[in-house]
Amino acid sequence: MKITFFILGFFALSQVFYAQNINAEYDSVLAKSLGADDYGMKNYVLVILKTGPGKVTDKGVLDSLFRGHMASISKLADEEKLIVAGPMGKNPNNYRGIFILNTNDFEEANKMLSSDPTITNKVFEVELYNWYGSAALGGYLPVHKKISKQNP
Repeated sequence: MKITFFILGFFALSQVFYAQNINAEYDSVLAKSLGADDYGMKNYVLVILKTGPGKVTDKGVLDSLFRGHMASISKLADEEKLIVAGPMGKNPNNYRGIFILNTNDFEEANKMLSSDPTITNKVFEVELYNWYGSAALGGYLPVHKKISKQNP
Protein backbone atom coordinates (compact mmCIF):
# COMPACT_ATOMS: atom_id res chain seq x y z
CA MET A 1 0.00 0.00 0.00
CA LYS A 2 2.83 2.41 0.86
CA ILE A 3 4.48 1.65 -2.48
CA THR A 4 1.23 2.41 -4.31
CA PHE A 5 0.91 5.79 -2.55
CA PHE A 6 4.57 6.50 -3.28
CA ILE A 7 4.13 5.74 -6.98
CA LEU A 8 0.92 7.78 -7.20
CA GLY A 9 2.58 10.67 -5.34
CA PHE A 10 5.62 10.54 -7.60
CA PHE A 11 3.39 10.51 -10.71
CA ALA A 12 1.35 13.48 -9.46
CA LEU A 13 4.47 15.42 -8.57
CA SER A 14 6.04 14.73 -11.97
CA GLN A 15 2.87 16.04 -13.67
CA VAL A 16 3.07 19.26 -11.65
CA PHE A 17 6.69 19.80 -12.74
CA TYR A 18 5.81 18.96 -16.35
CA ALA A 19 2.86 21.38 -16.33
CA GLN A 20 5.14 24.16 -15.09
CA ASN A 21 7.22 23.80 -18.27
CA ILE A 22 4.28 24.42 -20.61
CA ASN A 23 4.19 28.00 -21.93
CA ALA A 24 0.85 29.61 -21.07
CA GLU A 25 1.20 31.94 -24.10
CA TYR A 26 1.76 29.08 -26.58
CA ASP A 27 -0.07 29.62 -29.87
CA SER A 28 -0.16 26.32 -31.74
CA VAL A 29 -1.52 27.88 -34.95
CA LEU A 30 1.27 30.46 -35.06
CA ALA A 31 3.90 27.84 -34.17
CA LYS A 32 2.70 25.58 -36.98
CA SER A 33 2.59 28.45 -39.50
CA LEU A 34 6.23 29.27 -38.73
CA GLY A 35 7.40 25.63 -38.74
CA ALA A 36 8.34 25.70 -35.05
CA ASP A 37 9.23 22.63 -33.04
CA ASP A 38 8.18 22.22 -29.39
CA TYR A 39 10.84 24.72 -28.35
CA GLY A 40 9.75 27.37 -30.88
CA MET A 41 12.86 26.68 -32.96
CA LYS A 42 13.66 25.37 -36.44
CA ASN A 43 16.62 24.60 -38.69
CA TYR A 44 17.92 27.10 -41.22
CA VAL A 45 20.96 27.55 -43.43
CA LEU A 46 23.22 30.39 -42.32
CA VAL A 47 25.15 31.90 -45.23
CA ILE A 48 28.26 33.97 -44.69
CA LEU A 49 29.21 36.11 -47.68
CA LYS A 50 32.95 36.68 -48.00
CA THR A 51 35.01 38.73 -50.40
CA GLY A 52 35.47 36.47 -53.40
CA PRO A 53 38.27 36.10 -55.93
CA GLY A 54 36.33 37.88 -58.71
CA LYS A 55 37.83 41.30 -59.31
CA VAL A 56 35.49 43.70 -61.09
CA THR A 57 37.10 47.08 -61.70
CA ASP A 58 34.48 48.62 -64.00
CA LYS A 59 32.18 50.70 -61.77
CA GLY A 60 29.23 50.31 -64.17
CA VAL A 61 29.54 46.52 -64.13
CA LEU A 62 29.97 46.44 -60.37
CA ASP A 63 26.90 48.67 -59.88
CA SER A 64 24.91 46.33 -62.13
CA LEU A 65 26.04 43.27 -60.16
CA PHE A 66 25.01 44.89 -56.87
CA ARG A 67 21.61 45.91 -58.30
CA GLY A 68 21.18 42.25 -59.20
CA HIS A 69 22.32 41.30 -55.68
CA MET A 70 19.65 43.52 -54.12
CA ALA A 71 17.02 42.22 -56.58
CA SER A 72 17.91 38.64 -55.65
CA ILE A 73 17.61 39.47 -51.95
CA SER A 74 14.20 41.09 -52.52
CA LYS A 75 12.94 38.16 -54.59
CA LEU A 76 14.03 35.57 -52.01
CA ALA A 77 12.49 37.67 -49.20
CA ASP A 78 9.20 38.03 -51.11
CA GLU A 79 9.15 34.24 -51.59
CA GLU A 80 9.82 33.82 -47.82
CA LYS A 81 13.00 31.89 -48.63
CA LEU A 82 15.28 34.52 -47.13
CA ILE A 83 14.60 35.26 -43.46
CA VAL A 84 17.44 37.65 -42.55
CA ALA A 85 20.02 39.54 -44.60
CA GLY A 86 22.49 42.25 -43.82
CA PRO A 87 25.99 43.56 -44.36
CA MET A 88 28.83 43.28 -41.87
CA GLY A 89 31.36 45.90 -40.88
CA LYS A 90 35.06 45.60 -41.64
CA ASN A 91 36.62 42.52 -40.10
CA PRO A 92 39.80 40.46 -40.47
CA ASN A 93 37.95 37.52 -42.07
CA ASN A 94 36.67 39.53 -45.06
CA TYR A 95 33.10 38.64 -44.13
CA ARG A 96 30.79 40.94 -46.05
CA GLY A 97 27.32 39.90 -44.92
CA ILE A 98 24.98 37.17 -43.81
CA PHE A 99 21.80 35.52 -44.99
CA ILE A 100 19.60 33.17 -43.05
CA LEU A 101 17.72 31.01 -45.53
CA ASN A 102 14.41 29.32 -44.77
CA THR A 103 15.67 25.83 -45.52
CA ASN A 104 17.81 23.20 -43.87
CA ASP A 105 19.05 21.76 -47.17
CA PHE A 106 22.38 22.93 -48.62
CA GLU A 107 21.44 21.91 -52.17
CA GLU A 108 18.28 24.03 -51.99
CA ALA A 109 20.27 26.89 -50.43
CA ASN A 110 22.80 26.81 -53.28
CA LYS A 111 19.94 26.85 -55.79
CA MET A 112 18.50 29.95 -54.06
CA LEU A 113 21.90 31.65 -54.16
CA SER A 114 22.44 30.86 -57.85
CA SER A 115 20.27 33.85 -58.84
CA ASP A 116 22.65 36.34 -57.16
CA PRO A 117 25.08 37.79 -59.72
CA THR A 118 27.58 38.87 -57.05
CA ILE A 119 27.91 35.20 -56.11
CA THR A 120 27.89 33.77 -59.64
CA ASN A 121 30.52 36.33 -60.69
CA LYS A 122 32.59 35.53 -57.59
CA VAL A 123 32.50 39.04 -56.14
CA PHE A 124 31.28 37.14 -53.08
CA GLU A 125 31.86 33.55 -52.14
CA VAL A 126 29.70 31.78 -49.60
CA GLU A 127 30.11 29.56 -46.60
CA LEU A 128 27.04 27.55 -45.57
CA TYR A 129 26.28 26.34 -42.06
CA ASN A 130 23.41 24.53 -40.40
CA TRP A 131 21.83 26.85 -37.85
CA TYR A 132 19.11 26.16 -35.29
CA GLY A 133 17.27 29.31 -34.27
CA SER A 134 13.93 30.77 -33.34
CA ALA A 135 11.13 30.07 -35.79
CA ALA A 136 9.91 33.59 -34.94
CA LEU A 137 12.49 34.90 -37.41
CA GLY A 138 9.81 34.20 -40.02
CA GLY A 139 8.07 37.33 -38.71
CA TYR A 140 11.16 39.53 -38.95
CA LEU A 141 10.91 40.76 -42.55
CA PRO A 142 7.15 41.48 -42.51
CA VAL A 143 7.75 43.75 -39.51
CA HIS A 144 10.77 45.31 -41.22
CA LYS A 145 8.60 46.28 -44.21
CA LYS A 146 6.36 48.21 -41.83
CA ILE A 147 9.18 50.13 -40.13
CA SER A 148 11.50 50.96 -43.05
CA LYS A 149 10.74 54.43 -44.38
CA GLN A 150 12.67 53.93 -47.64
CA ASN A 151 13.09 50.94 -49.92
CA PRO A 152 16.65 49.70 -50.49
